[in-house]
Amino acid sequence: MAKRDYNVIAIGGGSAGLVSTYIAAAVKARVALIEKHKMGGDCLNTGCVPSKALIRSAKMLSYIRRHEEFGIRRATAEFDFADIMERVQRVIGKVEPHDSVERYTGLGVDCHTGEARVLSPHEVSVNGKTLTTNNIIVATGARPFVPPIPGLDQVSYLTTDTLWELRELPKRFIVLGGGPIGSEIAQCFARFGSQVTQVEMQPAILGREDEEISQALAEKFRTEGIDVRVNTRCKEVVLENGQPCVLVEKDGQTEKIPFDRLLVAVGRAANSRGFGLEELGVKLTERGTLEVDPYLRSTSHPNIYACGDVAGPYQFTHTAAHQAWYAAINSLFSPLVKFRADYRVIPWCTFTDPEVARVGLNEREAQEKGIPYEVTRYGLDDLDRAIADSADRGVVKVLTAPGKDRVLGVTIMGHHAGDLIAEYILAMKHGLGLNKILGTIHIYPTLAEANKFAAGEWKRAHLPHGLLRLAEKFHAFRR
Repeated sequence: MAKRDYNVIAIGGGSAGLVSTYIAAAVKARVALIEKHKMGGDCLNTGCVPSKALIRSAKMLSYIRRHEEFGIRRATAEFDFADIMERVQRVIGKVEPHDSVERYTGLGVDCHTGEARVLSPHEVSVNGKTLTTNNIIVATGARPFVPPIPGLDQVSYLTTDTLWELRELPKRFIVLGGGPIGSEIAQCFARFGSQVTQVEMQPAILGREDEEISQALAEKFRTEGIDVRVNTRCKEVVLENGQPCVLVEKDGQTEKIPFDRLLVAVGRAANSRGFGLEELGVKLTERGTLEVDPYLRSTSHPNIYACGDVAGPYQFTHTAAHQAWYAAINSLFSPLVKFRADYRVIPWCTFTDPEVARVGLNEREAQEKGIPYEVTRYGLDDLDRAIADSADRGVVKVLTAPGKDRVLGVTIMGHHAGDLIAEYILAMKHGLGLNKILGTIHIYPTLAEANKFAAGEWKRAHLPHGLLRLAEKFHAFRR
């Protein structure tokens, strides 16, 4: 075999591409990374990092408006929306060195800035130069999906790619989409003072969650002034005397809603076309992701791997990084060793206020799959630390196998739910049951005690009543 330039070339400098090249360089492979725009991908530049920075500023305003709950008689805030958006950019800039060309070059990765084109299963061109490689890892991510709504092209609509260019707060703001992204942004803009209308086709926002969770969040949104429209379809965008409006339909009735800015947040589409894969006959799924086997190899070309949003089935930064390990190791060491990607324990969190975090099954999925389960609930209104923080709203909801403490899934809705659920992720990953959590010391007073108390609720529902009756007789005898 002729010598090639690299053991592996990764296309895309987001989470999947960064982690896969980091791992490859760590095991002393020769590796190249090609990114056409900005290192860090969507997560750093238009997704996770900027949205969490925006959420933090919006939450500060919500605390000020709740000042009386904290014993403060008067509190007001003055702000300029442009300053908040500039802070978002400063946060991005502070995180940027973690994903920079300089850092990855220092780690041993050859970084190229430019558009990659796959010429063959072993050749990739960039900036007029052809690089040869044993393996290719496609980590090109995804982009906002824009549905074919009539008239949408008549207005300057926003997506999560362009939202961060705003410097003027819109008075009337419409969000199309009730998923995690749409919900997070809708709440932020309502807290900044926009009149927000959220339009969702499905019966509930956060439709993947249990009905009680989705309804609770929708009610919270409505108390904050968000006009939540579910079972509502956006039919058309029209201009009337220069005023943009959306025509929405619910139960056969059509309504016209004027707006100043419109955000399209109805999902994301994989970046799988336009850089040479079609010419190679690489198979795609119905969703447009690369068709891969359990080892993340393309079903068309065994030396082309994919990870992250372009591979699916999950569109989370942490699952992209998780898949990247398998793509890197399998591409470098197969057929000597190879590992099936492990999706048994996949967590996620929607960073609304309250947060909604989940791992494993919820009731909706367990019922759809016919999996028997028991439910244990612990309300955060009972938790001392939550009460002290005036954050005593929410629930820890645990699904277990009938009669056993084995965790099938957990949903937490509440303050810092995304942090609290880590203990259950660990438990599910390593087969630890609720008895183990119950037997673990948790610091008082912390929010993490909610996990122990939820385990305690399960224990109380499964007391060994026969043994307790014997114990009662034993104690009576000793008296």
